[in-house]
Amino acid sequence: MNLSIYAFPRNYATYFDRERKNVACEKDLGGFKMTGPQQKDVPFVEAATKRDLSLSHLQAELARIDVLLRREIRRWQMAGQDQNDAFRGLYISDDEANALLDRPFAASWGNTVTLDPDEDRTFSEALLHAAQQAQSLAETAEQQGHPPRLSHLAHVFGLDRFDLDTLLICLAPTLDLRYERFYGYLQDDVTQKRPTVNLVLNLLCAPGSERLTLLSRFSGEAPLFRYRLVEHLAAPAETAPPLLRQTLRVDDAVVSWLLGTYRPHADLGTHATLSVPRTDEAKWMLPAETRTLLERALVEMPVIAFYGSDRAAQRAAAHFTATCRGRALLAVDLDAVIGAGVSPAQAVRLALRDARLNGATPFLSGWDACLIDGSPPPELLAEVLAYPEVTIIGGRVPWQPADMERDRNLLWLEFPTPSYAQRQALWCHYLGTGASEDVSALAGQFLLTAGQIRDAVASAQDAAAQRGSPLQSADLFAAARAYSNPRLSRLAHKIIPRYDWHDIVLPDDQRTLLHEIVATVRGRPQVLEQWGVGRKLASSKGVTILFAGPPGTGKTMSAEIIAHELNQDLYKIDLSTIVSKYIGETEKNLERIFIEAQASNAILFFDEADALFGKRSEVRDSHDRYANIEISYLLQRMEAYDGVTILATNLRANLDEAFTRRLQFAVDFPFPEEADRLRIWQTLFPPDVPRDAELDFGLLARRFKLAGGNIRNILVSAAYLAAADGGQVTMDHLLHGTRRELQKMGRLVGEGDF
Repeated sequence: MNLSIYAFPRNYATYFDRERKNVACEKDLGGFKMTGPQQKDVPFVEAATKRDLSLSHLQAELARIDVLLRREIRRWQMAGQDQNDAFRGLYISDDEANALLDRPFAASWGNTVTLDPDEDRTFSEALLHAAQQAQSLAETAEQQGHPPRLSHLAHVFGLDRFDLDTLLICLAPTLDLRYERFYGYLQDDVTQKRPTVNLVLNLLCAPGSERLTLLSRFSGEAPLFRYRLVEHLAAPAETAPPLLRQTLRVDDAVVSWLLGTYRPHADLGTHATLSVPRTDEAKWMLPAETRTLLERALVEMPVIAFYGSDRAAQRAAAHFTATCRGRALLAVDLDAVIGAGVSPAQAVRLALRDARLNGATPFLSGWDACLIDGSPPPELLAEVLAYPEVTIIGGRVPWQPADMERDRNLLWLEFPTPSYAQRQALWCHYLGTGASEDVSALAGQFLLTAGQIRDAVASAQDAAAQRGSPLQSADLFAAARAYSNPRLSRLAHKIIPRYDWHDIVLPDDQRTLLHEIVATVRGRPQVLEQWGVGRKLASSKGVTILFAGPPGTGKTMSAEIIAHELNQDLYKIDLSTIVSKYIGETEKNLERIFIEAQASNAILFFDEADALFGKRSEVRDSHDRYANIEISYLLQRMEAYDGVTILATNLRANLDEAFTRRLQFAVDFPFPEEADRLRIWQTLFPPDVPRDAELDFGLLARRFKLAGGNIRNILVSAAYLAAADGGQVTMDHLLHGTRRELQKMGRLVGEGDF
């Protein structure tokens, strides 16, 4: 497409005829022939209405630039510039040097000559006619309710005629490569294919002091450059060329937008998305009071600050806000943009620029990346507050503005993990007709955000489809675990539960306590949220449990059974690897674990708790003081943690009373009596292992006082012995395994026992 009404020939000697087939008038201009439309060129406007009026308006505006270029080239030729000199611009002759001395201050070659009055009048008429055509197209577009993009750009960024013509001069080579030749000619340098500041001034203003006053239009705070509509390009060989020699170009994103397609600036990359707002998820993700608050607040055009862990709900609220405003939504992930090396100020400014271009509501997520000591830099927040429309910023943590005056309100909205009732509604919504009785358990045991619930349902449906069977409870629980925070595995060891209630041998009271723990975890949402117990009586939603007893009595097995029953992940933390002799390091290690665990929906099992949870001592030196600080810190983090925490210790007597008072459950695992040992032998022996009919578990239970963990080791050892000797487990194998286990434990082995 020819984007110029007036087209230049390659030899600059004659003008091309216009592309359109309409009545034209011709005027002889000293060897040039200019073909242009008559004043009553109505068919041009009518034809343009059948096409994109924005492009037609842009074409008409570029016609003005064509006339300016024609006039400047004509002046250069009248000034004696030899267009046929193949080396023009590559050397300076004596005559040219003398001519430069005679040239007035701040003038080009073209400014040294005066056009013939008739010729000058013809150029003036052509400029006026091009302006009238552009105005006519703009008015037609306005009447149709679609203002030209170029006019919109000038309006929202406050560009005057000089700024707009500067933009058009810089834009022309991007749309038609012939302009590169024109600019090379007018700049005495065939390699200079883009306009410089000097060329723009030559084309748009008279010589002399006026040029000096207009230099400020090319500063970094001028509208064209503040919003990076036009950018300075330094020559590769020069790090800081003079302003007049700096090359100018229009940002590629602005070029695409003027041609009808939005493409984010390269600094924003794929982290900026322009979309039509969606409202379907708002009623499911957003409480009614949140929607009402947003609708009421939009009257004042505030800056809306979202914070909280539920990023999907923040996006839904942003879409809802844009819909209420009747605007598109421009979502920019500042965290990703800044992480790619762009400064926060540049990222915010570009995002708001693109929002202005598209008339969109900006949603700047990842705002945490802009915070310094819990507050954004004043100049950065000022940039946001200066945006004339509703602006949304979203992050995870709350923040406060500091060290600045402002006359615009901030509306704060928190998006925490949805409540139990909201989670139930979300699971039911995304499961649709596939919702089941598992929804209550899923909502109660997994503190997932709206987006995580949506993704978990989709993942469970994928698993069912791959298997070729209907959706099952196991699919949903597995997906819920998968969409909990997986990073905890870098700090703790994940245990895959292998046991259920049939595998544990405990006295009735301890078994009942374990069932009560499971019931408490399942009943937390109803008791704490629906019944309101959590408002005053309970300090947190967490469940803290103490398992105390000798090694091998079933503490780890019980933790696995609870995790299996609740369909939650179990992570084992060995406190002996967490405790550090360096002051403050233990707290840092614990903090990392609890931060990652907060979003993991996992059960934390602190093994070897004796390393830290011993009786708090009287302070006698600095080490005692810091040891007590470590214990107090852990108690606080356990109370703040919303999940299940299990502590295992071998010596309950060493525990502080203040410590045990803060625990919700304490389960003592006694050393098994003979009857319990018999049940352990019978329960742990695998049914598929070949055995001799003469095995006497009663004898083993009566003669050897061993815990369940020791009995398990003996059975494993006996199985290996049997595999190498006859293929079935006999009493000799069991007795030999028992001997080895007792030796390993350091206990005396009486030959009469064997």
